[in-house]
Amino acid sequence: MKFTKTKLSLALITGSIISAPFAMADDAAFNSGIKKALTDSKVNVSLRARYEGVDEDGANGTTDKDATALTIKSRLTLQTGNYKKWSLGLEVDNVTAIVDDYNDLTFDYSGSDAVVADPEITDVNQAFLQYNSEKVKLTAGRQRILHNNQRFIGGVGWRQNEQTYDGYRIEYTASAALSLDYSYIYNANRIFGDDKKGDDLSGAFHFANAAYKINTEHKISAFAYVLDFDRAHAMSSSTFGALYNGKFGAVSVNLSAAMQSDAGDNPVNYDANYYNAEIATDLGQVTLLAGIEVLGSDNAKAAFSTPFATLHKFQGFSDKFLNTGSSTGMPNGVEDTYISVKTKLAGVKLAATFHDLAANEGNIDYGTELDLVAAYTFKKDYDLLVKFARYSADELSTDTSKLWIQVATKF
Repeated sequence: MKFTKTKLSLALITGSIISAPFAMADDAAFNSGIKKALTDSKVNVSLRARYEGVDEDGANGTTDKDATALTIKSRLTLQTGNYKKWSLGLEVDNVTAIVDDYNDLTFDYSGSDAVVADPEITDVNQAFLQYNSEKVKLTAGRQRILHNNQRFIGGVGWRQNEQTYDGYRIEYTASAALSLDYSYIYNANRIFGDDKKGDDLSGAFHFANAAYKINTEHKISAFAYVLDFDRAHAMSSSTFGALYNGKFGAVSVNLSAAMQSDAGDNPVNYDANYYNAEIATDLGQVTLLAGIEVLGSDNAKAAFSTPFATLHKFQGFSDKFLNTGSSTGMPNGVEDTYISVKTKLAGVKLAATFHDLAANEGNIDYGTELDLVAAYTFKKDYDLLVKFARYSADELSTDTSKLWIQVATKF
């Protein structure tokens, strides 16, 4: 059969007429879906104002170092609704210093104040595309990644500028009991921001974690972290370990162990172990906790390191042990024996922790530290936090006191 121009034109017109409603329906569905995703979007604003005062003794007769910082962190967070299970996320932070008598670790700082690692900055904290189904969540872009207790992978959320990661992440919920989590990261956006001392860390980083809930009282996790740094070769390592959280009536137990070896272009060939053991119990309104954490050393060549941890949570709030591990940090390792007491009085949460800190390799007593915390929420939307840390040096660093007063809210 041969079409004439007239017949072909009629066929095209007829086909257009027939297909038009379907195309319009597709456009309408698309527009409706996008409109709903935008309508379902959420915008949040949070503010956090913090005073930090530091009193640090000078080393070997040098002048004492003090610091006074009053900073305000403002955060704008946008999360769109879902369109066919896809969504977008954007988070922007601004840190402004009202009082800046401190060393913020930027290149242009030229004073002699003590360090407060909260530089003034406006930063894209998160920017990602996400797919979220019932069992699978895929995230691509700049994102927050927090594993377990953040001892290995964390966000350093205590500092005003958070640590986030550039890369790709897949989270798979196999069942109500089993979940799997893998990320390939090529850049860590650290708390200093761009063009700062100790700026972003790039490389090929693999984060893997598998969690299994035995029941409501017991949970185990297995993790693997393979870190190959582009420039900081002495930090490259492979770490494999496990974590257990359990409860036996009024007694809670946390146990963790890991082994680490050099990786990538690390110039030091080493093997080091990590373990942490905690036991806690409730006595009426008081919780008692005792624990020991060891970042082992390989004959003082290098020690176990956790470069992406939320380090402020561990080994004392004074942050004397941020540079643990590697041959260039604290190659003798760290042993932290600690005890905590927690309670609540008149709505105020109170906690006190004492740390006894020493080297894992060699007979070195680093020092002791006392940390105190008081937290109170008022008018439902405002959180007040007061923290104090006193590090008493023995064979590491110098006596240091730090005080924080913080108010945070979000709306």
